Amino acid sequence: MKITVYAVGRMKTGPEKQLADRYFERFAKSGPAVGLEFAGIAETAEGRAQSASERRREEGQKLQTHLQPGTALMLLDERGKNLSSEEFAGRIGLWRDGGRKALVIAIGGADGHDQPLRDQADLMVSFGALTWPHQLVRVMLGEQLYRTATILSGHPYHRS
Repeated sequence: MKITVYAVGRMKTGPEKQLADRYFERFAKSGPAVGLEFAGIAETAEGRAQSASERRREEGQKLQTHLQPGTALMLLDERGKNLSSEEFAGRIGLWRDGGRKALVIAIGGADGHDQPLRDQADLMVSFGALTWPHQLVRVMLGEQLYRTATILSGHPYHRS
């Protein structure tokens, strides 16, 4: 299953980008052994509309172009489910084993995700009730994807 991270906003050079890249590289190397291929990060600029709802709609429409039929959609959203790492890995494993060819994990802009996109999502995940900067969300997502590969392979990186 190909996994693409779709992110509203661009990651600037710095320590956060280096750390995120490190985890995504680890995932890219370890994922194929368990049937997960890292297809990369698709970045898009934040919407330019005047209102938050218009920006969310504009950003959601851009994301739609990355969704092919049968692609699982996971949104990172503060209203999403707070999953354990095992549950996160298990859900990805279920999609993989169920024949899904692709997964898009979307990090929304500052205004969040548009309601039609939330309605379409297969899963909405929260990294907690706190608000996180976009750069740190990428680091945490990269680490969780690497952890997913280790959990699914039985590697001792994840100790539960």
